[in-house]
Amino acid sequence: MSTAVRGIPAPRVVPGEAVGAKTIITGEAVAIDLRVARLGSRLVAGGIDLLAQVYLLGFLVTVVLLVVRPEDDALVSAMVLLVYVTVVIGYPVACETLSGGRTLGKLALGLRVVRDDGGPIRFRHAFVRGLVGAVVERPGILFGLPAIICMISSRTSKRLGDVFAGTVVLQVSVPRTVSSPPFVPPPLLGWAGLLDLSGLDDSLALRTRQFLSRAHALSAPALERLGSGLVQEMRAVVTPPPPPGTPGWAYLSAVLAERSRRGYARLIAQRQASRRRTAPPGQQPTPGHMPTPGYTPTPGYTPTPGHGPGPGPGTGHLPGPGPGYGPGAGKW
Repeated sequence: MSTAVRGIPAPRVVPGEAVGAKTIITGEAVAIDLRVARLGSRLVAGGIDLLAQVYLLGFLVTVVLLVVRPEDDALVSAMVLLVYVTVVIGYPVACETLSGGRTLGKLALGLRVVRDDGGPIRFRHAFVRGLVGAVVERPGILFGLPAIICMISSRTSKRLGDVFAGTVVLQVSVPRTVSSPPFVPPPLLGWAGLLDLSGLDDSLALRTRQFLSRAHALSAPALERLGSGLVQEMRAVVTPPPPPGTPGWAYLSAVLAERSRRGYARLIAQRQASRRRTAPPGQQPTPGHMPTPGYTPTPGYTPTPGHGPGPGPGTGHLPGPGPGYGPGAGKW
């Protein structure tokens, strides 16, 4: 299935590997491509978590000092250090264990920590990630630098904690892209008007529409494999065949667009015919204006002078205008 020929541009395809996808083989031998969280979203989530830890640290230190009221400076330092270690390690471990691999920052950015096989993490995974982060990645002047270097050099954007724990951070909330409706590419306009679509059923049309709606999110091999099968099915029931070298996606899009155009034209024609049949005698609809179906003036009705049509010709279905009705001086 060709991708671009005869002036028809190829659609934008996002291959799985280009967006940092991780392929996981399930127990049923099914390959699943999962989107790996990249450095930018990880840094934003880490900043949110850092802000939450700062507020939590200040709150706990204040509470502990007010409750214990230590008089020795060494005891104060020890208590502050104990609270600091508890917050730095306990916050990510508790959040990721209780929420299934999410902290406040990951929840805000739509991220989740999972095992390398795609399963949910346990306490030991969260503890190893938190311990490595507190001891190796964040202390001293190298605040977060080892983790950044490791994520940049890793194909799946793993930091040191992920490497030791056997985990990976995934982007589970992906913005949905609204696809454009099928259209007829300009080079196929003349050919589309000659199509015989009598053999195209609703099932094949629905599968083709679903394929085109998510073509932008499919990898190149999947786009080629699924599209080729639909093209063969479509060519078996739609004639004449497309011009030589037409891309498969363009052929499918043109067929669906022409089918929709003809269906809409039939619907408009049926509505106009129905309105003509229901119009009263002497009130045939004019182009661009259709009377309300079933409307018939009340027999014997004579409007009051000054409030509507009066005796005389003029309206087509009621007597002509009377006193006080009609256009004013130079203005309707």
